[in-house]
Amino acid sequence: MHLYPIGLDTGKHALAQIFEDPCDHAASTHTCMTMTNRLATETSPYLKQHADNPVHWQPWDDDALDEARLHDKPILLSIGYSTCHWCHVMAHESFEDAATATVMNEHFVNIKVDREERPDLDKIYQTGLQLLTQQGGGWPLTMFLDPQTLVPYYGGTYFPKTPRHQLPGFSDLLLRLKEVFDNQRDELNQQGEKIKNTLEQMVSPLLDPTVEDIEVLAAAREALGKQYDAADGGFGSAPKFPMPAALERVLRHWAHTRRAGGNDKDALDMVMITLTQMARGGIYDHLGGGFCRYATDRKWMIPHFEKMLYDNAQLLSLYSFALTLGPDALFRDAVADTINWMQREMRHPEGGFFAALDADSEGEEGRFYVWRRDQVKKLLNADEYLLVETLYGLDKPANFDSKWNLHRHDSWRSVVSRLSLDAAEADSLLTNAKTKLLAERDTRVRPGTDHKILTGWNGLAIRGLAHAGAQQQRSDWIDLAQQTTDFLQAHCWNGTRLSATWTDGEAKHNGYLDDYAYLLDGLLTLLGVRWREADIAFAKALADVMLEQFYDVEHGGFYFTAHEHETLIYRPKPTMDDSVPPGNGVAARALMQLGHLLGDSQYLDAAHNTLRWARAVMERLPAGHCALLHALEDTVYPPEQVILRGPEDLMQNWSNALDDGFTPWRQVYAIPYADTRTLPAYLPKLVSSEQQNQVTAYVCSGMQCSLPITSLDELKAALG
Repeated sequence: MHLYPIGLDTGKHALAQIFEDPCDHAASTHTCMTMTNRLATETSPYLKQHADNPVHWQPWDDDALDEARLHDKPILLSIGYSTCHWCHVMAHESFEDAATATVMNEHFVNIKVDREERPDLDKIYQTGLQLLTQQGGGWPLTMFLDPQTLVPYYGGTYFPKTPRHQLPGFSDLLLRLKEVFDNQRDELNQQGEKIKNTLEQMVSPLLDPTVEDIEVLAAAREALGKQYDAADGGFGSAPKFPMPAALERVLRHWAHTRRAGGNDKDALDMVMITLTQMARGGIYDHLGGGFCRYATDRKWMIPHFEKMLYDNAQLLSLYSFALTLGPDALFRDAVADTINWMQREMRHPEGGFFAALDADSEGEEGRFYVWRRDQVKKLLNADEYLLVETLYGLDKPANFDSKWNLHRHDSWRSVVSRLSLDAAEADSLLTNAKTKLLAERDTRVRPGTDHKILTGWNGLAIRGLAHAGAQQQRSDWIDLAQQTTDFLQAHCWNGTRLSATWTDGEAKHNGYLDDYAYLLDGLLTLLGVRWREADIAFAKALADVMLEQFYDVEHGGFYFTAHEHETLIYRPKPTMDDSVPPGNGVAARALMQLGHLLGDSQYLDAAHNTLRWARAVMERLPAGHCALLHALEDTVYPPEQVILRGPEDLMQNWSNALDDGFTPWRQVYAIPYADTRTLPAYLPKLVSSEQQNQVTAYVCSGMQCSLPITSLDELKAALG
C-alpha cells in the first residue's frame, strides 16, 4: 500500500509532506461537538460489535453527515464486515483503545459501515481508494472524506496502532491528516474535483464492437487458460479464490464446443481438476461441510477460515453442473455436506440463510477447525485413526501453527487400496471417525455468526439449492429453495420493493441491483425445477421493478442503485466479475430467460441493450466479464426452451429423460394445468380433460414455438 496518494496528480501533492512535518497539535483549533456512539440501536452484527467502543461511531445517515458539514469536520469512514479478520485486529488495536479514540473523536466524525448492508458505499469508496493509491483495496477500508463533498482525500485499509510494515501508526496518521485538512484545503479541493470527474467518467460508454461475439467468447477462454494453474488447479497463484464465474465460463465453453462437434478437453480438465483440488483441499471443511472464502496458499491447503454464504451458494451450482457429467463421490459428498452445513449452522428458524461465519474464535484465526495429532488419536480407535492419518496427512508435518488443518493428502481410492480395505469397510470407518471428530469439535468455542439475512446472497442460495436438488433428485433440497423464496417474499418484499437485509425481525435498506438480479435468477432456476404460480408472479414483479428503478433507458444497462436512492458521489454500473457476479451480467441473462418464457419483448430488449452497452468492456477484458459473457453466449447460441404441460409425476419423468448432461442452452419448465393466471401467452388456455391427463411438450427457440408434441421420443428427436 502506498502511503501517499498517487496517480491523479504528477506534481507536488497536498499530502506528500505529511510524514515529514508533524503538525503542532496544541495550535489546532476546532469546534467541539457533543457526539456519542450511536451503533447500539443498529441491526447489523458488525455495527453492534463496535457499539461499546470508546469511539463515537455514527451510522451513515443524515444526522452524521449533517453534523460533519455543519462543523466542517472531516469524516473518518470505516467499512468492514463482522467476519473480517483484519477488521477485528484493527478494532482491538485502535478502536477499543481509549487514547486512539480520543484523537478520533476530537478531530473526525467517525462513521462505521457494514459493507454487506451498504455495498453501494463500499463499491464507491473502494474505487476511490484505487484512484488515490493505484492499488487494490480490501477490508477494513479506512477512508478520509471531505465533509462538504464526501469525496475521499486519503485512504487505506488496515493501519496498525504503532508504525510497522512500512505503515504509519494510526493516531499519528490521524493527527497529520487533520492538519492537512485544516491547512491545505485548496489543494485537497483541487484533488477532490479530479477524483469526482474521474469517477463520473468511469461508467462505460456505448461503443460499437470491433470483433465478432464469438471471438470475444474465444478470447475469454484463451485468457483463462493462460491464468490457469495446471499443477494445482484454479487461477493464478496464492492467495487462490474459487472464482465460480470463471469456472462456469470455461465449462460452458466446453459444452458449446462439444455440441458443435469439437472437443476442448483442456477446458473440461481445468474445471474438473480445480473442483477436485478444492474438494480435497483445506479450503473445504471435511468434517462440517462448506467451503472457506479462499486459500492462502497455491495448493488449497490453508484457508482464510471465514465461510461466506455467497461462495457456498455458487459452488453448489458449479459442483452440480459437474455431477451432470457423471457420478463422483467427492463432488456428491461436497454438495450434500455443504447443504447440511447450511441447514445446521446457517439457517434462520423461519427460513433464509445467514451471511457468514467468522474466521476467528477465542481471538485466533482457525482455532475452531485445526487439530493436534494426539487429540485425533485419543478420539478414534486404531483402524479409524490409521485411515484418517493416511487420508488427511496427519503422518506429514503440521501445516498450521504446529497443528493440522485437514485436507485430503491423496485420493480416496488410493488410500483405500494402500490400506487394503474394502470399500464398505473404509466408508464405515471414515463415517465413524468424522462423526466423533465433529462431535468433539462442536464442544469448542464456535466462531461468530453474522445473522444478517441478505436478499441477494439468498437468491444465490435458491439457485444453488435448486440446481443441486434437481441434479440429485432431492425434493427436500428443492423444498429448502422454496422455503427460502417464501421467507424473502414474506420478510424482504413489501409488494413493490425489496429490502437488502433482514435482521432480528427488521428489514432495512432498499434493495440493490444484485438483490433483484440474483433473486430473479434464483426464481427462474427454481421454476425450472418445480413450477409454482406464486414464483412466476414474483419473478415478473421483480423484473418490472428492476426495469423501472435501475435501468438506464438512454444507454442500456443497469445502475447498482435505484433511481430513488440517495445521491452519492458516483453511481456505479458494475460489469466486472468479483467474488459475486455483477448484477448486469445476471440481470441480462435472467431477463432474456424470462422474456423467452413469457414471450415478452420488453425483457428481451432490456437484456440485449444491456449487452450492447457492455459490449466494449467485454471486448477489452473478456476474462473479467464471465457473467456477462454467459448472457452474450445466449445470443450467439440461441437458448432452447422446452415447455411441458400435464400431470406433475408424468412431466417429471419426461424432464428426467431429457437429462443429457450439462446443457446450459436448454431450459425445461413443467407447468401444471392448474396454473393459468401467469401462463405464457403463447400456450393454449382451454385444454380438454383428456389432454390434461397426458404430457404435451412445446419446443421454443427465440420467440417461435413448435406445434404440440405428445410423444417423448418425438420430443427427443426434436431436441437432437
